[in-house]
Amino acid sequence: MHFGLIMECDYRYGNTLEESFTEAFDVVDAAESGGLDGVWLAERHFAAPRDPLDPMGGGIPSIVSTPLIMASAIAARTERIRIGCAVAVLPLLHPIRMAEEAATVDQISRGRFDFGVGRSGFARSYQGYNIPYDESRERFQESLDVILNAWTHERFSHKGKFFEYNDVCVLPKPYQKPYPPVRVAATTKETFPRTGTQGYHIFVGLRGLDRPDLAQNLREYQRAWKEAGHEGEGDVFLRIPIYVAETAEKARSEPEESTWRSYRRLAETFGNSASDSGATPDEERRERYQRLSTITYDDLLRDRLAYGTPDAVAKQLKEITEELQLSGIIAETNVGGLIPSDRVKNSIDLFAKEVVPQLR
Repeated sequence: MHFGLIMECDYRYGNTLEESFTEAFDVVDAAESGGLDGVWLAERHFAAPRDPLDPMGGGIPSIVSTPLIMASAIAARTERIRIGCAVAVLPLLHPIRMAEEAATVDQISRGRFDFGVGRSGFARSYQGYNIPYDESRERFQESLDVILNAWTHERFSHKGKFFEYNDVCVLPKPYQKPYPPVRVAATTKETFPRTGTQGYHIFVGLRGLDRPDLAQNLREYQRAWKEAGHEGEGDVFLRIPIYVAETAEKARSEPEESTWRSYRRLAETFGNSASDSGATPDEERRERYQRLSTITYDDLLRDRLAYGTPDAVAKQLKEITEELQLSGIIAETNVGGLIPSDRVKNSIDLFAKEVVPQLR
């Protein structure tokens, strides 16, 4: 089992950029010293801070617009933990440049890099980059094909819908052979069987999906994996909100406001983006909006969160691991971005030192 932390690299309202970077690297240091296996960097664009009293809260502002640069800095200051992307939004970047930069991180880290990839479920970043979101599926697949060819061939040529290269040599090549582990973000019902057929490991979350939905989708992923003739079983990492405190009351109350705002905001996002061209199918987005718009905090605690004392969280994560046949758990420790930093650090410390040892 792999146990890691997701890094949204929060840009807290009222903090400076310098303080935000310091907080991000403090999380890295806590993961390394606490014995966790890795940190996983989100990719966020145009995520500026707003007044938290704005409707639906201040969003989740972030400084991690260039995760591979952050990954390189993390690799240089650590010796043991793995550094992953969760995920690199491939359609927004040039695939050759992505291949070069990701391979560079893999070399600097001496093979401690994991390549999580996706296309993002929302169109806002695409609008900022002036890339049509309805091209995202095709751009994603073509970009991934280019990157893997760049890593596995001394020279290669490519002619596709969006990119064309003739006899190019891309350097450096990755440290890991043939390339770093590739993990695809699965967010829609159609993504799970397609990823299984392609033979990629997956990265999943409990934001738009609850545990029963996710369990069904993972069965489809494993079925498609086996029908395609791949060896073994598909490897699944779960991103899940985790908050650990000394008492059950603290674990429930301390993250409640931030968590509740986050899921209510997510419901509005699903509702407002249901008609985006190229997005999750309209009916799936509307269903998620309807569920999340009426969901209670108790519903979240039951089906989408792991909040509690160290023993309670360890018990819940063990049940989830067995139910979903997981290979890794990635903790999201500041859902909504509004939990005070000292409380986040305390939760990470308890997770690393008192929860994870029970699951090893």
